[in-house]
Amino acid sequence: MRTLYLLPKLVHSVPTKCFVMNVSPLLRELILHACTFCKLKQRNSIHRRIIEILLDQLEAARSIPLQLRKPTDSRGARVVELLFADPSDSRTLEQLCAQCGAGKRTIERLFIVETGMTFGQWRRQLRLLHALQSLACGEKVTAAAMDAGYSSASAFISMFRKHMGETPSRYFQSS
Repeated sequence: MRTLYLLPKLVHSVPTKCFVMNVSPLLRELILHACTFCKLKQRNSIHRRIIEILLDQLEAARSIPLQLRKPTDSRGARVVELLFADPSDSRTLEQLCAQCGAGKRTIERLFIVETGMTFGQWRRQLRLLHALQSLACGEKVTAAAMDAGYSSASAFISMFRKHMGETPSRYFQSS
């Protein structure tokens, strides 16, 4: 792992809080190259060009929401526990709520307030993260899709491309 420290005045469009991002092969090599210097100095024309390209690449990098906030309210937490235990669980929110002793509208409001996502968005994100973990461990796309609750590999690939910008196989080739 490498760490770069950038002056805040240099970086405008990158979030101020910690986040995970896709690192392109070019950005990875730029980071490795930049780490060979003690300190990049803007007065040095070579260093300045490296800094400029690094900043361009950082701004172009797609951030990936690889964290999934959980509701702290006990009613929402019970729904989350059920889904974390089995991300492929296909029960509707109403069915989950009946088992957890909470109303559907209450849970819908809780998810928006406490996670910043609708329940449907949160569930899709959970399934995506579960599938990403399976794929990273070497699981085949079809098996990862079924394990995460998708009805078919093509439905999963379509969702993956929509959220990650490329198919699972291309994503893991470039990682």
